[in-house]
Amino acid sequence: MSRPTISEVNAFLADLQTLRELGADSAEYAALMERKADLMERIAANSPGDADAAEVARLARERADALKPAN
Repeated sequence: MSRPTISEVNAFLADLQTLRELGADSAEYAALMERKADLMERIAANSPGDADAAEVARLARERADALKPAN
């Protein structure tokens, strides 16, 4: 996994701010949480031995997966 770029993190934070200001439907929120989980997993993958980063990534993925629609 590649390390997230500053531009990717900045874009995520800008989209999060927009969501907070304007609101979003459940699909938009779920997509944003999927991006968050991806970023957190990539950060954790590039921080071996960092238990906190791994835990944050695990929790972010758990939340993103919980928001996915059931098929």
